[in-house]
Amino acid sequence: MNSSRGSRCLLAASIFCLTVSPTFSQVIPSFRDPSVSLDTRVKDLLTRLTTEEKLGLIHGASKFSTAGVPRLGIGPLWMSDGPHGVREEIGPDTWNAAGRTDDFSTAMPVGICLASTWDPDLAAADGRTIGQEALWRGKNIMLGPGVNIMRTPLNGRNFEYMGEDPYLAGQMAVGFIQGQQGEGVASCVKHFAGNNQEIQRNSIDVQMDDRTLYEIYLPAFKAAVQQGHVLSLMGAYNKFRGTYCCENSLLLNSILKKDWGFQGLVMSDWGGAHSTDGSVRGGLDLEMGTEGPYGKNYLAGPFGAGIAAGTYSIDQLDEKVSRVLRVLIATHGVDVKPAGSYNTRQHQMTARKVAEDGSVLLKNDRATLPLNTAKIHSVAIIGSNANQKFASGGMSSGIKAFYEVPILEGLTRELGDKVTVTYAAGYRIPRRMRRGQPSPAPVVDHDLIRQAVAAARASEFAIIVAGLNHDYDTEGSDRPNMKLPAGEDELIAAVAAVNKHTVVVMVSGSPVEMGAWIGKVPAVLQTWYGGAESGNAVARLLTGAANPSGKLPCTFPKRLEDTPTSHFKSYPGANGVEHYEEGLKVGYRWYDDQKLEPEFPFGFGLSYTTFAYSNLDVTGYQEHGFAAHVQFDVANTGKIDGAEVVQVYVSAKGSSVWRPVQELKGFKKVLLARGQTASVSLLLDFSAFAYYDSASQMWVSEKGEYEIRVGSSSRDIRLQKSINVPQTLRYHD
Repeated sequence: MNSSRGSRCLLAASIFCLTVSPTFSQVIPSFRDPSVSLDTRVKDLLTRLTTEEKLGLIHGASKFSTAGVPRLGIGPLWMSDGPHGVREEIGPDTWNAAGRTDDFSTAMPVGICLASTWDPDLAAADGRTIGQEALWRGKNIMLGPGVNIMRTPLNGRNFEYMGEDPYLAGQMAVGFIQGQQGEGVASCVKHFAGNNQEIQRNSIDVQMDDRTLYEIYLPAFKAAVQQGHVLSLMGAYNKFRGTYCCENSLLLNSILKKDWGFQGLVMSDWGGAHSTDGSVRGGLDLEMGTEGPYGKNYLAGPFGAGIAAGTYSIDQLDEKVSRVLRVLIATHGVDVKPAGSYNTRQHQMTARKVAEDGSVLLKNDRATLPLNTAKIHSVAIIGSNANQKFASGGMSSGIKAFYEVPILEGLTRELGDKVTVTYAAGYRIPRRMRRGQPSPAPVVDHDLIRQAVAAARASEFAIIVAGLNHDYDTEGSDRPNMKLPAGEDELIAAVAAVNKHTVVVMVSGSPVEMGAWIGKVPAVLQTWYGGAESGNAVARLLTGAANPSGKLPCTFPKRLEDTPTSHFKSYPGANGVEHYEEGLKVGYRWYDDQKLEPEFPFGFGLSYTTFAYSNLDVTGYQEHGFAAHVQFDVANTGKIDGAEVVQVYVSAKGSSVWRPVQELKGFKKVLLARGQTASVSLLLDFSAFAYYDSASQMWVSEKGEYEIRVGSSSRDIRLQKSINVPQTLRYHD
């Protein structure tokens, strides 16, 4: 047992003895009594703290912890990245690795892969897994999930986030948060708000209208707060309407705390606080990552001096401390912390399940997949990414994995001894000299391509593992374009020319252009960064041991020029300011409005079986304003078991304001045995029909006709039926 964990255990044991001993039961302070309400515990502990102790709770005392209250036997509040597993330990005052041997984690698939499952229950299992491992590592708060909207496919952190649609991102985040916090570990939803690019992320001033803010960029956060009851939230680096997000009273005080009723703590992104006055008055509760001596942080000595001078009040301090104490107590910071677990078989299988269910079958002409391993004798596996590991990449979301199975290893094992496997690198992705710098020009290695072509020509099947790596999908910088960076377009075309059974497995955290070769290959599987079990998951999908069921959480454009930010030339901003000129026309809302044909639409994903929809019934009734009950049947009409993600879109007809052609307002993943039919029921509440009216600052669902569209993707609508909202209704956020 390492010394730090041993100290925590001894402290926990002493607290436990105090709690259960009859001799002292009558003097147990309320803050240590789990039988009383959380509010009572917070108020009691607050009264016992000195001003200096209070100040020590609202700023960092190391890179990832606060000071704690040693006098009362209360340890630090420990935080860790991130959304895909518990980060490797670093030194207390440095970003360098601590060199420990007990800081490994199970590598979970990235956020966009989780979103591609369209399964909030599986998101909860993902959250539970990370929560259990966070407990084992002694953490109170895990810095995730990320729910910023994919505004452009070039954002370096798209792989961490959950796609382009606010409803999907919100529901997946709710599942994750409920799973993680159910283990006694706080989630921290991030980055609030408008953090949709890495270029100039520390300074860019985001300007958007109210309707765009409320309908696109806030709903996932609102769901995390009001449905997921998230305990903490991280402010973004960027400015919003001229004020840094971590000091932005509109975002933090008015919207988050007042309108949404958020009771938890708001922390800065690391180094995201910029002044004492802005932090105190703007709504920040916990300052993290500010450079320099911790005692001189904005919410440390300068805040205390301001209180002494009468510039700030004790009430302002107590409000922040109370929020921190709420999270500290809720995460067993003053109780016996559960032991947790790590790298269990269940954790591994959850990682595999997310990787399998999040992979998206984009193309499968002539039923090329699954591979019939009983009849195949030779396979060429081509591509540098087939033999790579990715869990440690991406900067803050990278972890030190217990293990990670590359695709080459998993597929070779799955194919077995009866199939001859030949590997050829095919390409090498050039590495950046330094993150944040422009990518090097693509280099086509013709020798590697010739070797790959020879291997493909000599094999019955060619499987090309193409894509990006975490030098391109990474915190800190955006991609320069949507193109594959290593001559992979030429490689795929050359291999497809000599082997008609060429399958492309794409590894990336966001869309890439496929136009140079998409018409030349019969099958494409999008796998993202699949975590510890990536290689096994991909192998099972390719061989049919698992049936693909993932759906795209974002549109795959044919080319970058088709995207809304390119059309409006609104990204990455000019002179330090970025106007979101596309407004509501983000993702599929843009492509629908412009009647643009994407490479693959939002919500798209194939299966090895087929599904039929029928018997749509939509019933409206007045409950809490207005709601609609949607019911229909979905049948597995193929020959194998499979899962279908049924999607419900709402289209407003004849609105007095511009509305998107359709908007996702409901979905459900349905597992069906072959030949099985299931009845699906979904409830659409008032919000499914409403838009945000900036003038009145109210949500409005207008009287009139709405079309309910049920389908397998945003461009594959199977059933539709109209319903009338009988009167115009309004409500405040």
